[in-house]
Amino acid sequence: MSWFDFDWVDAFSDRAFGGNGCAVVHGGAALPQDVCMAYVRETSLVECTFTGPSDVADIRVRYYLASREIPFAGHPTIATVAAMRSRGMIQGDALTLETGAGIVSIHLDGEQIEMTQVAPQFGAYVPADLVAAAVSLPADAIISPPQMVSTGLPFCVTVLRDHDALRAAKLVEGPLRKVAEKAGFSGSDMAEPFLVTLRGATGAGDTFSRLLLAPPSPPEDPFTGSATGAMAAYLWKHGLMPKDTFIAEQGHDMGRPGQATVTRVGPPDAMTGIKVAGRGHVLMRGQVDLPEVLQ
Repeated sequence: MSWFDFDWVDAFSDRAFGGNGCAVVHGGAALPQDVCMAYVRETSLVECTFTGPSDVADIRVRYYLASREIPFAGHPTIATVAAMRSRGMIQGDALTLETGAGIVSIHLDGEQIEMTQVAPQFGAYVPADLVAAAVSLPADAIISPPQMVSTGLPFCVTVLRDHDALRAAKLVEGPLRKVAEKAGFSGSDMAEPFLVTLRGATGAGDTFSRLLLAPPSPPEDPFTGSATGAMAAYLWKHGLMPKDTFIAEQGHDMGRPGQATVTRVGPPDAMTGIKVAGRGHVLMRGQVDLPEVLQ
């Protein structure tokens, strides 16, 4: 058993209980996967990060769900940098993170933490009727062809007609597995649709989104930074977002409002990256005693 410092951070928010929570375990990157996943389950959070030294960047970050390790995630990236900054671990206004999706560049501008996600990759289109069945909506609630898009982590980006459809969505695991199969996923991997509308939750927002999750994760993610990057790339590619920079909102109906500023890098037909910026509020900190082997 070893003691590790941790910070619990609400990401994409500047206040307690807003945005999406993430526990950052400093120095825990070498812990085995089953221990990391058990820790995520213990917190009841969607994701946690574990940091460590890197030979190719300023720090290495590993990202875990309750069920598996993933290469990258947005709100945990914001949380990790906010935690490091609060502890005086960052010198200057820039740093790089080694992630499973590659090197992620970070820029600090006052309280804003901006990450540059990798160039978007556009994958398979998924039939609208399959996606609609997976979220308990009629097919005509979807107004643009759903597509798998990744800026480090793949999501089935699905544009809905209005907030009523967004709020009515409910995840159904059986049809969701068909979406995952169509998207080329295998095993227990899911392809949860990232649902977005082209009107903000507030007057400041340009989009309002939801991400419904399958077990063992919590049923809904309050704010999803990696999916926001993928969604933004989709909107620009398909001509649905006229602005080069816009405000994405998520989590308001959960009582955990979150907001990100999203900026395109490069032209819509040749994007080289997506910048997603937000704030992080350190809610609590302490130490956790984690085993080197899960009994």
